[in-house]
Amino acid sequence: MNIQADTNKGDGLWVVEKSPDVDHLKIEIANRPATSPGPGQVVVEVKAAGVNPSDVKAAMGFMPHAIWPRVPGRDFAGIVRDGPQQLVGTEVWGGSGEIGITQDGSHARWMTLPQAAVRAKPANLSFEEAGSVGVPFITAFEGLREAGGVQPWDNVLVCGANGKVGQAVIQLATLAGARVFGAEYKPMPYQGHASGEIEMMDSSSEDIAAAVRERTGGRGVDIVFNTVGSPYFEIANNALADQGRQIFISTFERSVPFDIFTFFRGRHRFIGINTLALDSIHCARIFDKLKPKFEDGSLRPFPINSETVFGFKDAAKAYAAVERSSPDRVILRP
Repeated sequence: MNIQADTNKGDGLWVVEKSPDVDHLKIEIANRPATSPGPGQVVVEVKAAGVNPSDVKAAMGFMPHAIWPRVPGRDFAGIVRDGPQQLVGTEVWGGSGEIGITQDGSHARWMTLPQAAVRAKPANLSFEEAGSVGVPFITAFEGLREAGGVQPWDNVLVCGANGKVGQAVIQLATLAGARVFGAEYKPMPYQGHASGEIEMMDSSSEDIAAAVRERTGGRGVDIVFNTVGSPYFEIANNALADQGRQIFISTFERSVPFDIFTFFRGRHRFIGINTLALDSIHCARIFDKLKPKFEDGSLRPFPINSETVFGFKDAAKAYAAVERSSPDRVILRP
């Protein structure tokens, strides 16, 4: 990755030339000082910002609606430094679909946002922890909400259980009292927090659908949260119970074989979630729902590994770590 400018004095990252190869992105560390907020706006001093796969994919040119050159970054935690007097000094958190995509994002020291887009962060979370929550938990919450919510009697299968969205789904589903199965394409234990037991399965050596039906007395699962897409499409369909719902947030292949007969006979539903369509004000309302659960400890932020917390001068390492599927949450800290 080509990083230019003074790496000690710049106020933010500026992607000036996207590239399908993460090692050939052209990023400047530019002096982008705080601006005065307009009506209904606040200026946030960013203290920590998560680096999401969508941030990196957008910078690599895989999201055609992303507008460049641009400061990336969809998640943040920081302090309000300018705006309505009652908010100045408030420690806040947030995340959204438009920041870092169609307007400048959080991989900078300063960010200007609508006042309605920021919420006071839980006092028990550090800036790094709060800055890591956004996109994974927003995606998980919105997907489960669109699927009608999770009930204590539900069986839930999470494909890609150890990804950050998968871990957020599992936290929410186990907190609701559901029975949760996790699938990965190799044998591994569940690596995140949960409020109940996670029954992990290896899709490289196990018939996931058959195993799920056996363990549920032939019923199958009520919800599949498919964070991977096409590799699990048929497996997930075969695992669905009557009136089951499959949630999609990503995919490898855009076209998959589709058994219409099984779909309508099973009264199944497919739900697509695109968090890029959720603006920062919509996402702030999701943070309102999540905050009490983080405050009382029933939801937990991702563990922060100091080795994956980077300053701007090491932004190349941060972006590359995410593109290469780091198991740890990657954080940028101005």
